[in-house]
Amino acid sequence: MSGHSKFANIKHKKEKNDSAKGKIFTRIGREIAVAVKEGGPDPNNNSKLKDVVAKAKANNMPNDTIDRSIKKAAGDLGAVNYESVTYEGYGPKGTAIIVEALTDNKNRTAANIRNAFTKGYGNVGTPGCVSFMFDKKGQIIIDKEECEMDADELMMVALDAGAEDFSDEEDSYEIITAPDDFSKVLEALEAAKVPMLEADVTMIPQTWVELTDETDIKNINKTLDLLDDDDDVQNVYHNWDE
Repeated sequence: MSGHSKFANIKHKKEKNDSAKGKIFTRIGREIAVAVKEGGPDPNNNSKLKDVVAKAKANNMPNDTIDRSIKKAAGDLGAVNYESVTYEGYGPKGTAIIVEALTDNKNRTAANIRNAFTKGYGNVGTPGCVSFMFDKKGQIIIDKEECEMDADELMMVALDAGAEDFSDEEDSYEIITAPDDFSKVLEALEAAKVPMLEADVTMIPQTWVELTDETDIKNINKTLDLLDDDDDVQNVYHNWDE
């Protein structure tokens, strides 16, 4: 299948260095709450919730924590007032950045996100200004050290379940799916007892922007760090070649 995937290695490296599991669990808990409010507490009848639960499991969120989050959301529907908002903009040298947030105060979130872009000498653009540079895909990353199955066998399990692509990377395997096939492929991997490092429906850049100027690198890191620290921000996608 496909050759080198920069995205898999970057994500894998980030995940290995990311000790802030508490923050990840909080964000996933918020996603669960919104999914339950929109489609009910049964993952089998709520595809959005099913995908969030898959993401939670891939991030090693304990099953009882997942169940508690679903029950809490189901019994607390009136209190869940998060709105989903997406911002698009530019960092140094035209790097594309997409920010997905869940918020109970759109004015606060918009101001914070605008501030993050401004401090990195970038700017927020209009809806759709950069999203055309990304493809929405299901992405599953498997740590080679944790996986006992060989690459060919793993590839066949994934492709038979409906995966679009399989990449054998330096220290990980990357499986790409259409968004609608994500849960099906994930279930096949779970049934085969394949441990997953990361699983999510995500935005994958079509092309990458390389930054060589130290000031540009410092500025984009400033923006990304501020976004990462914002409690309203759920996901940040960009096409900077780190």
